[in-house]
Amino acid sequence: MTIHFRDLSWLGFNLRVLEEAADPRVPLYERLKFLSIFSSNLDEFFRVRYPGVVALGALSNKTLKAIKVNEKNIVEKVQDEINTQLNFFGSILNEGILPALKNEEIIFYYNVPIRDEHKNEIRELFLSYVLSYIQPIYLDGKTEKGFLPVNNYLYFVITLQESGAGTLRQAIVNIPSEKLERFFTLTPLDGFEYVIFLDDIIRENLVHLFPGLDVLSVYSIKINRDAELYLTEEFSGNLLHKLEKQLRKRDIGAPSRFLYEKGMPVNLQRFLAAAFDITTEDMFAGGRYHNLRDLAKFPTFNKLAVYPKRKPLSSAKLINSGDIFNILLREDLLLHVPYQSYNPVLSFFNQAAVDGDVTDIFITLYRVAEESHIINALISAAKNGKNVTVFIELKARFDEANNIKWSRIMKNAGVKIIYSLPDIKVHSKIALIRKKTTTQKQLFGILSTGNFNEITAQLYTDHVLMTADPDITKELLQLFNFLNSGKTPGKDSNLKFSNLLVAQFNMVEELEKLINMETEKAKRGERALIRIKVNNLEEPHFIGLLYKASQAGVKVELLVRSICSLVPGVEGESENIVVRRIVDRYLEHSRILCFGTDESAEVLIGSADLMTRNLRRRIEVYVRIKNEACKKELLDYFKIQWQDNDKAVLLTPDLQQLRITAGAAPSVNAQQSIYNYLESKG
Repeated sequence: MTIHFRDLSWLGFNLRVLEEAADPRVPLYERLKFLSIFSSNLDEFFRVRYPGVVALGALSNKTLKAIKVNEKNIVEKVQDEINTQLNFFGSILNEGILPALKNEEIIFYYNVPIRDEHKNEIRELFLSYVLSYIQPIYLDGKTEKGFLPVNNYLYFVITLQESGAGTLRQAIVNIPSEKLERFFTLTPLDGFEYVIFLDDIIRENLVHLFPGLDVLSVYSIKINRDAELYLTEEFSGNLLHKLEKQLRKRDIGAPSRFLYEKGMPVNLQRFLAAAFDITTEDMFAGGRYHNLRDLAKFPTFNKLAVYPKRKPLSSAKLINSGDIFNILLREDLLLHVPYQSYNPVLSFFNQAAVDGDVTDIFITLYRVAEESHIINALISAAKNGKNVTVFIELKARFDEANNIKWSRIMKNAGVKIIYSLPDIKVHSKIALIRKKTTTQKQLFGILSTGNFNEITAQLYTDHVLMTADPDITKELLQLFNFLNSGKTPGKDSNLKFSNLLVAQFNMVEELEKLINMETEKAKRGERALIRIKVNNLEEPHFIGLLYKASQAGVKVELLVRSICSLVPGVEGESENIVVRRIVDRYLEHSRILCFGTDESAEVLIGSADLMTRNLRRRIEVYVRIKNEACKKELLDYFKIQWQDNDKAVLLTPDLQQLRITAGAAPSVNAQQSIYNYLESKG
């Protein structure tokens, strides 16, 4: 079975992000933001994935083959691809965006001399605003020993010489971009606005930091540190305290990349490697400026072009009713964010908090907004006497601190908090409300492909099913009761799900059945079709099942945003499989699984990508869409995305990405077309 190395596939996705930054059709400010996203993604790659790449590279070919990694010289291939992309990044910025900014009468001081007219202004900024945040440190033992650069912080390494004595000294100066703005606007000159890096304000004024010393050289550096939290079942005691301890360690974890400004002498590189306990394999030459994710904060001057605003669509029946629960008693609601407003989800929790008939609220939280309306509604509900149970995942990478903060606030307000088990992440996005009526207790549920986060709901494409269907909500209650028990899922569990596919219980088996049903249809000569939209596809077993389906004659259409380890279009193995990727203004995040053709297709939405970790080491949930109108919307949604010939690319067997061009056909931008489609439905 042929499988792509997952990290090379992921780097292909980041290249696709970079291509949006290069596209002159994209508004200029948005191109800067795509450069920012690329830079942020690459930092995360070095923190999360690269240490594993290096570890794999050290394994024998026999071992790699056994775990279905067919790449040789893994580390070299990854490094070559990253270097190619970084060169592309530089050309986009220098040859595309900087001239385009100049056309807008904005000069960005980027690797260019600073005009004399600005030097006094820069000195004043440094002395009055920046200097108090600077802490120079000598690396020769005279001032401080044991200095370790903090993850992702920016520094200058400076070579100094004592006047007259000729003695050389090395010093570190922090660039406090985590506390101050990264970009400063200067006085306009000759009709042009000017923007300067914080870095260059400091560079220009180093003489004030080292009186009596000559500055011989200045090079920028930064370190990425391994970000994985190694939580295992050996952890005992309070998981919350363990996580806090891990978080304190994270920023001084093992270095995974030491980035230094190109041109740094080899002897200085070796000195720093020894000082910071870094191997030469982890040292990478870069540009003058690091952490270019900060380009997302570049000043706009209110004249840089941005994407035209799309007002989230609202449903007249929701606005006119005002009671979300009465609507759900009549029909299911399916939201497609960010095209449609997230307000119904907020109303669901806000109304539950004050409704005198609501007795219980259950919810799983993975990533929440820093100032979460939903959590504030849960707190209000608890203070109003509701039984509120929150299952919060403390191991949500890079969101652990925010989740810990909110868990404590909720607990103090009377919310029952359940922390996850050390060896299993709860990644499902589900909620349930129990409401008493005169005759019975009524359940209302939410099942989402995305987090309960009103901020990312404006930026990520997701689907949210809101329902009072008793078959679905009873299974949700069963799952919440299990989570409340604190038990670890096991084969002896007596939980039975049919409307829900729950990882650790029935998800793997049910997905196998759905794929195999299409395979059997094809073998009988019937039309067979599998359509899947996910963020990542890398689980070997399911890739094998899709290969078998293709070989039987099943047409397989895959929309995979980032990692795709499946190799499409291989004769005799995957010739009936087509894989496409879409990168546009919104991050494609939704997961849709469709098995079958026309109205008879079975359609599911859920939280799980087709990855080993999601299917086998997490609690994930897919829901079968029973409502015919909702099902049709999802099938139409997939069809529109499949027709995209503007932002879609075709993935080839050798990891290339071919643009899908319109030719004689009308141009279709899926994200705009989906908005138009939903707007037309009213």
